[in-house]
Amino acid sequence: MIRSMTGFGKASADIPGKKINIEIRTLNSKQTDINAKMPWIYREKEIEIREILTRTLERGKIDLSIYTDEAISQNIPVINSTAVHGYYKQLKEIAGELCIDADDQLLSIIMRLPEILKTEKEVLAADEWNSLKKLITEAAGITDAYRRSEGLALARDMEERIGTILSMMIEIEPFEESRIDNLRERIHGNLVRLGTENVDMNRLEQELIYYLEKLDITEEKVRLKQHCGYFLETMNLEGANGRKLGFIAQEIGREINTIGSKANNATIQGIVVRMKDELEKIREQVLNIL
Repeated sequence: MIRSMTGFGKASADIPGKKINIEIRTLNSKQTDINAKMPWIYREKEIEIREILTRTLERGKIDLSIYTDEAISQNIPVINSTAVHGYYKQLKEIAGELCIDADDQLLSIIMRLPEILKTEKEVLAADEWNSLKKLITEAAGITDAYRRSEGLALARDMEERIGTILSMMIEIEPFEESRIDNLRERIHGNLVRLGTENVDMNRLEQELIYYLEKLDITEEKVRLKQHCGYFLETMNLEGANGRKLGFIAQEIGREINTIGSKANNATIQGIVVRMKDELEKIREQVLNIL
């Protein structure tokens, strides 16, 4: 069954010290286009995260957002006590040499000096990475389920439009016969108006057959029906069928155009225009199919 490329999914989980929130949004795209926003601690795993998304969602514009709510910030600067003691000892010695009483001011001076505060880089723990992988997989699965639901709506709409095209093909049939009579009458009328006598009726019929063969749309109707059936069949296959459906829609359009070029009848031309309108709406839907 077909899947839409439009989807949304989110998941969250509490792990020791923080809460992780995942959001995934997808839109249609010819290629796999992943845009990932995440805390720097997870950047080292970005390639594996992209592989998880591609494996489940396959294709489309995929926006991944990872947010964390930390109970206690892991990035609070740490006071470098070794540097503080070193600075204090040196400043104390200098103050004694200069006979300056600066005991109350030394600490505030030291805290403004370089290398006093340092931020220790947080390391991604194996347990946290395993939890993150499960959460991304869960959110991707929810997004895929959303896509399948959207796909069902697309399938119903396109089935209805393919059925409309097939029914309009049946509408053409009554006017095919009238074209033959109109052509014959027009040729006879022209002969009478030109005053031509002693017309070879056998040759006339041969000329009529020649023109009728050029106007015959039987083969186009057969192929159009086959393409429509193949389109419906492909929709119900598992896997990503969007590109294949696009190719089949092109073939359907080719047969409709040929019928229009051979129509030689205003009513048939009107029906062909309606067919094209239905097909254009199908093509718009196919662009959003995985």
